[in-house]
Amino acid sequence: VEFLYCDLASMKSIRQFVQQFRAKNCPLHVLVNNAGVMLVPERKTEDGFEEHFGLNYLGHFLLTNLLLDTLKQSGTHSHNARIITVSSATHYVGKLHLNDLQSRCSYSPHGAYAQSKLALVLFTYRLQHLLTANGSHVTANVVDPGVVNTELYKHVFWVVKLVKWMTAWLFFKTPEEGASTSIYAAVSPEMEGAGGCYLYNEERTKSADVAYDEELQRRLWTESCKMVGISDESSRVP
Repeated sequence: VEFLYCDLASMKSIRQFVQQFRAKNCPLHVLVNNAGVMLVPERKTEDGFEEHFGLNYLGHFLLTNLLLDTLKQSGTHSHNARIITVSSATHYVGKLHLNDLQSRCSYSPHGAYAQSKLALVLFTYRLQHLLTANGSHVTANVVDPGVVNTELYKHVFWVVKLVKWMTAWLFFKTPEEGASTSIYAAVSPEMEGAGGCYLYNEERTKSADVAYDEELQRRLWTESCKMVGISDESSRVP
């Protein structure tokens, strides 16, 4: 096991990480996009992005795109490289505000978090469409880990914290249990060659209806490319 530092809230750090990784000339068979914050007070990343959208979504968007060439070179017909992105059931109530992705007009921690998780599902579906169109041996899937007992809840209201403390042993998954579906997506033979899936409890399930809106997927992708400063090569793919 080797550790390389990467701050998903910093575009500079992400680019430096990718540069360091590429210098090692290693194959990349599995990428798990798992970093995130939840219900944080209104604040910005060092690049000026609203933190939920900047860290949860844009950081993973940039990281994945910068590593795509390596992933494509690493995948084969019989063993596809795999991209797993961790979303949340919160995406079902999320709304994507393309005209205000930074939640500047009206900030709600719950709304900003849900939007970032919906964006990850839309991103995954568009990414799989592009990978398929290009004939790449790479698959992209999105995972709902469930309600997991981690420090992700440190910004919730104190009453919720109290309830969590009292009931976590009964209703919350352990971190190990929460990771099981991501691991399943990453290594299960059943998922070989399967992309564009929403997985919960190691089973394919249906995501929010709006996540299947291909025009919304396309518009979010284009806008995301502008925000992180990369070319939108997808514009050549219908």
